[in-house]
Amino acid sequence: MCGLCGELRFDQQIPDASVLRRMTATLARRGPDAAGFHSEGPVALGHRRLAIIDLSERAKQPMLDADLHLALVFNGTIYNYRELRAELQEMDYEFFSDSDSEVILKAYHAWGEHCVSHFIGMFAFAVWDTRSQSLFMARDRFGIKPLYYALDGASLRFASTMQALLAGGGIDTRIDPIALHHHLTLHAVVPPPRTLLNGIRKLPQAHWMRISAAGNVEMKRYWELDATRPSTSLSPTHPRREREKTNRSTNFELSEQDWLNATRHVLKKVVERHRLAADVPVGVLLSGGLDSSLIVALLADHVPDLRTFSIGFEDIGGDAEKGDEFEYSDQVVARYRTRHHKMLIPNREVLKRLPEAVRSMSEPMVSQDNIAFYLLAEQVSKDVKVVLAGQGADEVFGGYFWYPKMEATAGSALEKFRNHYFDRDHAEYLETVSDAYRTEDVTSELVANELSKPHADEFLDQVLRFDVSTLVVDDPVKRMDNMSMAWGLEARVPFLDHELVELAAKMPPSLRLKEGGKFPLKAIARGLIPDSVIDRPKGYFPVPALKYVRGEFLQFMRDILLSDACRNRGVFNRAYVEKLLAEPESHFTRLNGSKLWHLALLEYWLQLNVDQA
Repeated sequence: MCGLCGELRFDQQIPDASVLRRMTATLARRGPDAAGFHSEGPVALGHRRLAIIDLSERAKQPMLDADLHLALVFNGTIYNYRELRAELQEMDYEFFSDSDSEVILKAYHAWGEHCVSHFIGMFAFAVWDTRSQSLFMARDRFGIKPLYYALDGASLRFASTMQALLAGGGIDTRIDPIALHHHLTLHAVVPPPRTLLNGIRKLPQAHWMRISAAGNVEMKRYWELDATRPSTSLSPTHPRREREKTNRSTNFELSEQDWLNATRHVLKKVVERHRLAADVPVGVLLSGGLDSSLIVALLADHVPDLRTFSIGFEDIGGDAEKGDEFEYSDQVVARYRTRHHKMLIPNREVLKRLPEAVRSMSEPMVSQDNIAFYLLAEQVSKDVKVVLAGQGADEVFGGYFWYPKMEATAGSALEKFRNHYFDRDHAEYLETVSDAYRTEDVTSELVANELSKPHADEFLDQVLRFDVSTLVVDDPVKRMDNMSMAWGLEARVPFLDHELVELAAKMPPSLRLKEGGKFPLKAIARGLIPDSVIDRPKGYFPVPALKYVRGEFLQFMRDILLSDACRNRGVFNRAYVEKLLAEPESHFTRLNGSKLWHLALLEYWLQLNVDQA
């Protein structure tokens, strides 16, 4: 819902107001409704507001509570803020606004660091406590809302984007070789706390960090995903089972119908609370796939004149995939009679607008649908401020083609994962980069450590947990935030509500992967959306021109990779670049991405966001 930034000095100096204003200015598109600043001793806070809950001036930020001696900057939405507000009022807290922002302030005062465990939502926030002279920062369980920081001996700076930190100046912009290895191996994912730049870190998802005015730093994880099977019951969602538990001394296995009933119950509740936490109209991004279509079906009866939005791209001919999924989204629109907006984008627009999308990426993201979401968000933001989207369902309910392939592969957990996910093996990584960026196989080490963590019953439990708790943060989640917030549009992802994810994580992987994946969602959707939408092959947001690199697009990539800036940067091995340029459509990753586009996108992002900072 917003963009935030700030600085805390450790050296007895006052933060530079001009620096804060430069940082805040870069966040203007995230929060087009208002700007705010607050300076107090060693701390200065900046904020850009996208007004969604309590549209009045009472909810402006930075939000100050003189009685509690607290100041807040916040980005996101707390979906259970009304319930928490009532609970805090019973504790004699008085409120001056109707916002979820103020609930965070009161919750922090009441429960301290434990406040984050009370929140259901997506959030990144910072609270300055005058009495303790400390700054408390926290990020939601799946990192849906970003929070970057730069820390040195003199100060801490933090912001919603890397561009805001770069605008403040003084950042070490050298490339981190370990982060580069992750980026080129894990489909552009760089797990926190690293980023590609040495001088910028990101607060890990499900963590809080406290920094004192003396520069002392404390960081702690407050939530972890348990992927073990329940021994007796699903408790909250199955009161019948809860009663049975008291009458049995032995364990039992939940039936398939038990799991489906629980999923239906929780999903309906989750979608409704994502819709209700807004004082403005809420729409749906309708791709034509199962996930977004199911959201429409669950909302349509409760939302008269529901707004839905779809985008497609011009086909490029030949044997290339189709550039839109309108044949499926149109069926859902016809069934529920939504107020639908359909946009078809010509290929010439993709190349023309690509620089804008890349400038809006806090980190380089290689998925071809970034430009799709960017152009879609531009049009959607003219009609609504909030949309629900289906991102996260494939990770939570096992919808990707590589999960069963991993399971069927012999070898260690790392080998199973690596052979079907890594964009390039370590040997090819060493061929890709110049000598200065060669490292050990740090990504294999990271993945092996993540997969071996306790509290996962089976191999696919390990994989699905790693995907939803780590990989999802820096791919679909970051993509949705960056591309939508570039137009002041808040995108909400109900399938990443932590209560739904916790339920799915305890479900046997075999049930989730049944009938080609996402079986629980398919079962729930029967009778709600057309079978042709449910039973269609798994689709991926198509932007053919960025997958099949031809014509003007190929020349665009060539110009970037042969530019003086790219050569002088010296990241890539020139022989490897020439090999990709010679046969651009012969080199694809295991996830069907263009390796040429990956290198060109990374270099282009550095040129636009670092070189021009």
